[in-house]
Amino acid sequence: MSEDVRKIFRFAPSPNGYLHLGHAYSALLDFDLAQREGGRFLLRLEDIDQGRARPELEAAIYEDLAWLGLSWEEPVRRQSEHLDDYAAALAKLDALGLLYPCVCSRADIARAALADPPRDLDGAPLYPGTCRGKKLARAGANLRLDMAKAAALVGGEVSWREHGKEIVAAPQEWGDVVLARKDIGTSYHIAVTIDDALQGVTDVVRGRDLYEATRIHRLLQELLGLPAPAYRHHALVLDEDCRKLAKSRLSKPLRELRAEGATPADVRAMLDLP
Repeated sequence: MSEDVRKIFRFAPSPNGYLHLGHAYSALLDFDLAQREGGRFLLRLEDIDQGRARPELEAAIYEDLAWLGLSWEEPVRRQSEHLDDYAAALAKLDALGLLYPCVCSRADIARAALADPPRDLDGAPLYPGTCRGKKLARAGANLRLDMAKAAALVGGEVSWREHGKEIVAAPQEWGDVVLARKDIGTSYHIAVTIDDALQGVTDVVRGRDLYEATRIHRLLQELLGLPAPAYRHHALVLDEDCRKLAKSRLSKPLRELRAEGATPADVRAMLDLP
């Protein structure tokens, strides 16, 4: 039997709020590309934060995507069921001497910041390395990546394919990112990197807001010896105030549009999708 070499796309929402038009745009792009290229479409639930994930919101994701006309392979991968996979990856990084415990909260970092502090690529004050080199207990602490050491191991730069072009970037601009939160034992960065590798994802199609995070994901792939997908970061769907749609701002969910009489074709038209 020949090896399946079809492209694999995925849509990976978090069940901590209802899907809105921004989610629909990403899901439809992934699904349409998979259909067009004879590939596979996977649905994954990024539910490692069990304090925010809710069963009724998971059910709503399935309902909304099915209403849009999407179908996906079963079983759906839930991150909360694969914490051992992420722990194994963290153990490999730890064996390389790249992790250290940190007890600093975001408030601590903000208080310690200068009047005009250097900032990471999300705009937050850059972590100053307060706990790096200290002998701290790991219980009750986050685990941070020693970025200088990690970047040195890959030659100081990472690269990826984006729309057919090679992008070269320095991961150091993120500073010492948290790779394992003290409350959940892992992080988005580790989980998404391991999931994409284990599921054989060949093409990551996601919002432009995650473009800079690709530096971290490519760094982790290099450190862990994982394959690199091709990346496509699409434009964000904006509201009337030109802000990206977000669950935290209670952007109008798809289920509300549906209740108002919108059809899947209407949603595609709103998103300028065929």
